[in-house]
Amino acid sequence: MDNAPQYVIEMLHITKEFPGIKANDDITLQLKKGEIHALLGENGAGKSTLMSILFGMYQPEAGEIRKEGKQVTINNPNDATALGIGMVHQHFKLIEVFSVLDNIILGAEDTKLGFLQKKEARRKVMELSQRYGLKIDLDAKVEDISVGMQQRVEILKMLYRDNEILIFDEPTAVLTPQEIDELMQVMKNLTAEGKSILFISHKLNEIMSVADRVTVLRKGKYIGTVETKSTDKQALSNMMVGRPVQLEVTKTEAKPQDVVLAVENLHVPSKLHKKDAVQGVSFQVRAGEIVCLAGIDGNGQSELVYGLTGLEKCSQGKITLCGEEISHASIHKRLKNLGHIPEDRHKHGLVLDFSLEQNLVLQRFQEPKFQKHGFIKKDAVRAYAELLIEQYDVRSGQGPITVARSMSGGNQQKAIIAREVDRDKPLIVAVQPTRGLDVGAIEYIHNQLVAERDKGKAILLVSLELDEVMSLSDRILVLYEGEIVGELDPKKTNVQELGLYMAGAKKTEKGGDGA
Repeated sequence: MDNAPQYVIEMLHITKEFPGIKANDDITLQLKKGEIHALLGENGAGKSTLMSILFGMYQPEAGEIRKEGKQVTINNPNDATALGIGMVHQHFKLIEVFSVLDNIILGAEDTKLGFLQKKEARRKVMELSQRYGLKIDLDAKVEDISVGMQQRVEILKMLYRDNEILIFDEPTAVLTPQEIDELMQVMKNLTAEGKSILFISHKLNEIMSVADRVTVLRKGKYIGTVETKSTDKQALSNMMVGRPVQLEVTKTEAKPQDVVLAVENLHVPSKLHKKDAVQGVSFQVRAGEIVCLAGIDGNGQSELVYGLTGLEKCSQGKITLCGEEISHASIHKRLKNLGHIPEDRHKHGLVLDFSLEQNLVLQRFQEPKFQKHGFIKKDAVRAYAELLIEQYDVRSGQGPITVARSMSGGNQQKAIIAREVDRDKPLIVAVQPTRGLDVGAIEYIHNQLVAERDKGKAILLVSLELDEVMSLSDRILVLYEGEIVGELDPKKTNVQELGLYMAGAKKTEKGGDGA
C-alpha cells in the first residue's frame, strides 16, 4: 500500500470482543478526504461497534488507527473531538429540557473571564445552519421538536466543534422520506466543503444515491470495499447477507373474509394541539388482508394506533374487534385478540433491563404453560425463548439470558415481532415493523406478515417506507392531518400519486370506509 497519506482515516486490523461475541474480527477501513464512505452490514454485523472505537467509546483488543498516515490513540470521545472526529449516534445524545442552542454548545462553551459568550456562539451556529442548509429554531426546547430536527441539532453540534471527519450512525432510521432527501443533500454539501463522512446504513437506495464507496461487514468480518458506481443493490445485498436476497415481496392475491376490526368515526385527542390528532376516521380490516395506513409522519398515525391499542383514550367513536366493542376496554382485554408491534420499541416494545427470554413471554407468563401456582416455570420459558430465537434468527451475545438493552436495534425489533406474531391473535397491528432492519431481516418479516395474512389474520400496517407500502399492502388508506383522504389499490396507483395524497394535494370524495 502506498504510504502517502491519501487516507484521512485508516482503521487497520481492528478486533473487538464482548462476552460471547467477536463484534469486530480483523477489520480494515480506509476513508479518503472528501468522500462519503458507507459502512454496510446486517443488524449486529459490527458496524456501530467499529465506529464507536473510532469515536473513543470502546478500545479494541488489536489493531491501530491512523489519521493522515500517523498512528493515533483515541481513549475517549474528547480525544476523538480533538482529532476532528464527530459522531451522530443512532439514539441521539441530547438533553430534552435544554434549548437547541444550549445542546449545541454544551461541552464546547466559549467563555470570557468565566462568562458564557452566548451571543458569539449563536452567531456561529446561525452561520453554520445557513451555510449547510440546516434550518432550525435555536430557542426551541429539544423535547418540543421533531426527530428530524433533533438530528439537525446533532449535526450542528459536530460542525460547531469544527469536526472534519463526520460519522453518521444509521441517520435515516427515524426520518420521513422528505427528511431523508434533505439529509442526503446536507451530506453532499458537507463533502463539497472538504469534510469526510462515514455513513453507517443498511438502506441500499440511500447508499447507492450518496456514497462514493462502500465497505461491507458480515458477522463481524470484513467482506470487501467496492465503488458504488461499479456495483448494484442486488450485488451489495448478496455481499451483506451471504446469499441472494429477494428485494421484492412475492404474494398471491388477497382473499378477504369477515371483518375483524371496524373503526367508526374515531377521534383521538392530540397532546400538542387543541384540535384532535385523529378526526372522524372510519375503516375496516378483514381477515386475510393487509391494510396499510400511509402518510407523512405526524399526521395522526401514532395517535390512531394508540387509540386502537388503548395507550390513549379516544374522545369519540367506536372500535369493534372480533364482534366485540372495545372502545373503552382495558389494554389487557384488547390484547386478547390483538398483536401489537409498536412504533417505539424502547418505550412500548421491551423492558430493556429484562432478559430476552423474559421479554418474549411478557404477555403470556400467566398461561399454565409458563407458570404453576404463581411460580414461573423457568425451563418452559427458556425452551420457548430458544425456539423463537432460532425461528426468527434473533442474534445476541448470550442467547435467552442476554439483557435486551445490549442487543442491536434490529435484533430487538426481531424479538418483538417474534413475540407478537407467535401470540397468534386475529389482528396484528404492525407499526413500522421493518424500521432499522437490514435487507435480509426485512425479507423475512415481509414473508412472515404475508404468511399470517394467508392464514386468515387481519393485518393493519403503518409504514413510512413508500416501497414497503406499495409492495406489502392489499389496500392503502392515506392519512393526512388526522383524516383519511384516500383509499388506493396498490396495483392501480404509483408512488407519485401516493405522494400527492400524503402531502394533502389530492383527496377522494369518500375515502376509507373499507366497503
